[in-house]
Amino acid sequence: MKKIAVLTSGGDSPGMNAAIRSVVRTCVSKNISILGILEGFNGLVKGEFIELGPRDVSNILQRGGTILRSARSKEFRTSQGRELAYKNLKQEQIDGLIVIGGDGSFTGASVFHQEYRVPFIGIPGTIDNDLFGTDFTLGFDTACNTIVEAVDKIKDTAASHNRLFFVEVMGRDSGYIGLTTGIATGAEEILLPETATNIDQLIAKLEDSQKSRKNSSIVIVAEGDDGGGAYSIAQKVKEKFTHYDTRVTVLGHLQRGGRPSCLDRVLGSQFGHKAVESLVSGKSNVMVGILNGEIAETSIELAISNTKPLKQHLFHIKDDLTL
Repeated sequence: MKKIAVLTSGGDSPGMNAAIRSVVRTCVSKNISILGILEGFNGLVKGEFIELGPRDVSNILQRGGTILRSARSKEFRTSQGRELAYKNLKQEQIDGLIVIGGDGSFTGASVFHQEYRVPFIGIPGTIDNDLFGTDFTLGFDTACNTIVEAVDKIKDTAASHNRLFFVEVMGRDSGYIGLTTGIATGAEEILLPETATNIDQLIAKLEDSQKSRKNSSIVIVAEGDDGGGAYSIAQKVKEKFTHYDTRVTVLGHLQRGGRPSCLDRVLGSQFGHKAVESLVSGKSNVMVGILNGEIAETSIELAISNTKPLKQHLFHIKDDLTL
């Protein structure tokens, strides 16, 4: 490996900059040239490369988002677009690619690898924590901390006004964020894509809470819940449960921003370092991750084709603690 390129793709997540910084400085320490690709696969198709050195990644460890920017690429989804991307890589004499993103990004990179045999390593960068083969993805911890801080503030006003708040968090297909933050904030109920929503059971739970002299309640709703989202569920509950002043808060993209937590900074640094070492050792089409506290590698096929199940013991904790 004489020259490596790195890109960030899909939704941004806190910790991506830590991974970029780690990739760049690890490459420099091994006398490998490193290029950044702007705006993900879109930049790969357009040939938007920039040279990176140690000083180019100074003071980015603490920044959210990604200095390389990210974008969806319709062109890269076509065979013509990928052919152009390959020509750009060859023109720049790039020997390997590091892709920081989620399952959609890895799927595109895997197709590219199958067609042109370009060596690549994936770094899991998504707040959803939904990739098989790693206990944590970059940005998940920071997003959870952001949600907890917001819900703690909402609880203050909920208690002051006898209000029932439905708080919608991200998680179209995975409930990791909802389940984790619901436990951390003491939510009365947590509604997730993995479980069916029963409005009558929810109302019964809220009524039990009121009978136990609770003067406010918080319900965490993942955006992919089958009940139709926080607004739809809140309206159905309001029709039958009139005791509380019912309100809805959708946290939206607030969850993606902000300074990465200590955990995400360390993970990004570990993932970036391991990604370079994996490429240098001849590995390809694998994702680096962390399993049981140790850095591990998982084939991209396994990472994107397997569903990462929620931890069942967390459901038991939730049920026992929401009294």
